[in-house]
Amino acid sequence: MNRFLEKYFPVIPIGLVLGTMMFSHSCANTTTPPSGGPKDTIPPVITKLFPYPGTTMVPVHKTQLTFTFNEYVVVKDQQSIFLSPPMEKSPKYKIKGKSLIISFESDLDSNKTYTLDLTNAIADNNEGNMYPGYNLAFSTGAVLDSMYITGIVQDCNTLMPVKGATVMLYKDQADSAIFLRRPVAAGKTDDWGFFCLRNIQDTVYRLFAVMDANYDNKYDATTEQVAFFDSLIRPVSVVRDSIPELQKYLMTDTLACLARNTQYELNMFKETPSTQMITNYERIGERTAYITFMAPYAKIDSLWIKGIPHEKIITQFNIEQDSLEIWINDPAEQPDTLFLNVDYLKTDTLGKLVPFVEEIKLAKPKELNVRKSAKKDIKKEDTTAVFSVSAEPDKVEQTGFVVEFKYPVVETAFDSVTFRYLNPRQQESKGKFTVTQDTLNLRRYVIRPEEKLLPGYEYFLNIPGKKFKDINGLYNDSLEVSVTLPNDETLSSLTLSLSNVRNKYIVDMLNEKRDQVLRSYIIESDQTLSFPYLKAGKYSIRLTEDVNRNGIVDTGNLLERKQPEKVMFYKLDDGTAFIDIPEKTELTQSIDVGEMFK
Repeated sequence: MNRFLEKYFPVIPIGLVLGTMMFSHSCANTTTPPSGGPKDTIPPVITKLFPYPGTTMVPVHKTQLTFTFNEYVVVKDQQSIFLSPPMEKSPKYKIKGKSLIISFESDLDSNKTYTLDLTNAIADNNEGNMYPGYNLAFSTGAVLDSMYITGIVQDCNTLMPVKGATVMLYKDQADSAIFLRRPVAAGKTDDWGFFCLRNIQDTVYRLFAVMDANYDNKYDATTEQVAFFDSLIRPVSVVRDSIPELQKYLMTDTLACLARNTQYELNMFKETPSTQMITNYERIGERTAYITFMAPYAKIDSLWIKGIPHEKIITQFNIEQDSLEIWINDPAEQPDTLFLNVDYLKTDTLGKLVPFVEEIKLAKPKELNVRKSAKKDIKKEDTTAVFSVSAEPDKVEQTGFVVEFKYPVVETAFDSVTFRYLNPRQQESKGKFTVTQDTLNLRRYVIRPEEKLLPGYEYFLNIPGKKFKDINGLYNDSLEVSVTLPNDETLSSLTLSLSNVRNKYIVDMLNEKRDQVLRSYIIESDQTLSFPYLKAGKYSIRLTEDVNRNGIVDTGNLLERKQPEKVMFYKLDDGTAFIDIPEKTELTQSIDVGEMFK
């Protein structure tokens, strides 16, 4: 019986704690090292609290909750003292001896069940050992609500858990509810993205999660991330002390944390703004400027610059169409101020897109008005068409040689470019290549050798001088770059055989932390992809379903109830989401894409 109490009932008399400490739960170990002994690594334990768990008819006026610990404690994070349903102002606290006393600035509501959560809020005063947490449920009425739900909040792109998200339940099914009012129940996710909203009513809800940056328990679309469940939910589980999902665990207890059952999965994303307007603009050179829009996919009917012939204006949107680069194809000196007019669809005061002509004054940068009187003031870009050539040894077979000019070029001569290579015996040969202009960057060209690149060979790309002319009327200097495929014998390779491809997908290889894309492909049919020259380590393969086929990962929209584009990570047969690649290995994996996204 004592062991049962210790495991499922963390509020126990001091004498019982000391008498049964050998059998304590991993999250409620009460042993204390002797003075001068080993370092204290044991978290604090609650020995007494008021009101008692499950108490009803708690007064609504000047309510105080008291948690007494077996040692002196400090509050590490006041925002983690979390009341559900949340009030307008966060709970207040004070420390008195070994007790934490919680109070509220306004009265509680009558006939309502509340829970007060201490997860990630408390640590012992000496060593800073974090208290795993406790959730105290009480009611200001005669009935204590008894249902609960569980789930996980994860990043929509990496599927990694999101810590500290506020999970919210609303009875109001209106789309505006999350913007205007606080939820009827809420809770925070832990280090594993896990949440448990307990002691809630048996009724129908809408389920959301928000990274609540300003702690107002509402959603601010301009600054905060959000997640939502597609359909209405109704809890089916009843609170019982024996349920593992209702226990508080040390976040270092990996097995226990991962074993918890999750009923709902929420993918968190940052919405793109819906209000359309020009938000920024700048003239960054004699003949170049840019403007940016608040929302993507800006619709421009026309634009013009006073005094500049239309045919001399070059423009290019980025892939999201929320930033537009502008160049003037005229080497003559331009006015100190350019008057740019943009006829586009702008959001009016009623939230509708209407045609609008906006005039923008683009002043010449101050540094351009300073006369270069000395030779030392002359920069290379003042006399030549600046460009760069890049070729990464481990990616050159996929990406080729990338040639990028600082300004658009108006004269090109790629037939003057030469590609040659030396074999291991230092015999030189000329190679053929293809040239393509980047559809998203008109200043960028990709040169790809036609023959297969081989280890041990050195490849040279030579661009002769005075063959390319930019909008400033300047010609390029000559440049030669060389590249050699990696020859480290410890490197490995991965080949993916993708079948049952029914849509357009973005296939990314990520590092173990999933914070860096190492390789990326776009596929529309069954295909075999190669990932060569890999160092030993763990890698993830991410597939994103490109529903609108625009080549980018689109985010979601709450009011349109549109989820972000679906992301899946390839898992091995044992459920592992990482491919562990040793040295000197050639791995092949087969992926049934249709099965993954069914």
